Amino acid sequence: MKLVPRYTDIAENFAIEDFPASVASPQLLLWNESLAKQFNINIADDLRANIFSGNEQQAIPAVALGYSGHQFGHFSPRLGDGRAHLLGAISDDENQLWDIQLKGSGATPYSRGGDGRCALGPAIREYVMSEAMHALGVKTTRCLAVVGSGETVYRSLPQAGAIVTRVATSHIRVGSFQYLATQGDVEGLKNLADLAIERHYPEIIDTGSQRYLAFLGAVIKNQVKLVVSWMRVGFIHGVMNTDNTLVSGETIDYGPCAMMNSFDFDTVFSSIDKQGRYAFGNQPNIANWNCARLAESLIPLISDDDEQAVSLMTPFINSFAEQFNTQFTAMWAQKLGLSGAHASDDELIAELLTLLKGSELDYTDTFDALTESLNGEVLMPDVLTQWVIKWKSRTDENSYKKMRTANPRVIPRNHIIEKILAEYVNTGSSELLGSFMGVLSDPYFTNKNLAEYRALLQSDKNYKTFCGT
Repeated sequence: MKLVPRYTDIAENFAIEDFPASVASPQLLLWNESLAKQFNINIADDLRANIFSGNEQQAIPAVALGYSGHQFGHFSPRLGDGRAHLLGAISDDENQLWDIQLKGSGATPYSRGGDGRCALGPAIREYVMSEAMHALGVKTTRCLAVVGSGETVYRSLPQAGAIVTRVATSHIRVGSFQYLATQGDVEGLKNLADLAIERHYPEIIDTGSQRYLAFLGAVIKNQVKLVVSWMRVGFIHGVMNTDNTLVSGETIDYGPCAMMNSFDFDTVFSSIDKQGRYAFGNQPNIANWNCARLAESLIPLISDDDEQAVSLMTPFINSFAEQFNTQFTAMWAQKLGLSGAHASDDELIAELLTLLKGSELDYTDTFDALTESLNGEVLMPDVLTQWVIKWKSRTDENSYKKMRTANPRVIPRNHIIEKILAEYVNTGSSELLGSFMGVLSDPYFTNKNLAEYRALLQSDKNYKTFCGT
C-alpha cells in the first residue's frame, strides 16, 4: 500500500503529525474487497487487522487535521480530528488520489480530553450506510475495513471498540476553511482552496478572485446535487454541521443518520437534534447556510474590501435556492415518470405528498409500488386511487424506465441496520449483513428478499439514532 503525504504543506498546525494508538488484539471484522481492488491493495489476510487497526506504523507519518465547525449553529473554532488519523493518500486504478483515514484510532492533539476511540456499533453503521449510499448512487465516502480493537470503550455503557478505515476523495470540509480563516491565515486559505480546486474542480482555470468565486459556485452546485440525491432516497443526515460538509459534495459522517420510512418533511431521528434543525425537509436550507459560511471564510481571497467581497459572493449564495428548486422539481418528475412539463405538475406532486403524510405511507414502498404499477397490477392504498388516475394520465412509454432508476426497491431500513448492529455486538458477525449487501448491489431492480426488507408495520416515530463519539 503506497501512501503519499496529504495536507502537510497547507499551513502550520493544519495537519499535525500524530500516531495511532496501538490496540490489544485487533480482529478484522469487515473487509471491502471490491474497494481494495480499486486501490490495488494486496495485503495478506493475516496482516490486515494489524495494519488497519493502526498497530503498524506506515512509511510516512500519520496526521490529525484541524478544522472548525458550526455545530447546531454554534461555532467551535477548534475541533479537528479528535479520534482519527489520516494515513496519507492512495491512488486508485485510474491514478486518482484518495485520502485513507483511520477513525477510532486513539487520542490526538484535537481530542479535548476524549479517548479517541470508536465503539463497534457506530463503526459497523458507517460501513453499512456508506456502502448502501454508494450502491444507491449517492456521492459518499467509503469504508475499506472495520477492525475490532479487542478493547472496551466507555460511553453510557461499556462497549466493544473498533476502528474504521475510511476513504474519501478528500477530507476538505467547510470547517477546514473556517479554521484557517479564524486564524487569519490568508496564505493557508489560498493553499487549501487551490488544493481543493486541483482535486475536485480542475475545470476552473480562472485566476485571481474569479478563481475562488468559481470555486464557491462549484461547491454550491455540488451541495445542491447532494441534498437532492439524499431526499430522493429518503436519507436524513442528522448532523449537517459545517465540519461534516465536504467541499467535494460527498456524504461524510454516518453518526445519527437514518432513512425515512413514513413520509414527513419534519422527520427527525437524531437524539441530539432537539429542535429539528436537521430534519428531512430542512436539509436544503442548512446546506445553503453552510455554503454561506464557506463564503465568509473565502472573503480574504476575493477582495481586501470585505463589503466588495460580500457583494461579489452574494449572487452565488442566492443562486442556491433557484438551483435547488430546479433540481428538486426535476427529481420529483423523475420519481413520478412525468412526461414533459405541465402547469399542473406542482399541484399533482403536492397532492401526493399530502396524501403520503396524512396516511403515514412509506416513502420508498409507495414510489416502488407506483413504479411497478406501470408494469402490471399492483395493490395500491385506497387513499391514492383517485390520485393515481390523474398521475397515470401524465405518464408515457418511457415513464417506467425513468422511475425505476430513481426509486429504489431496497434501502438500509433502520430496523435492518439495528439488527445487523445487534448481531455484531452479540456475536462479532452478522449473517443478515451478507445477504443484505448482496441485495443492495442492485437496489433499484432487485427482486430478491423484498418482503424481508420492506418497512415494518409499526411506526418508527420513536426511533432514535446517536452520535458515534
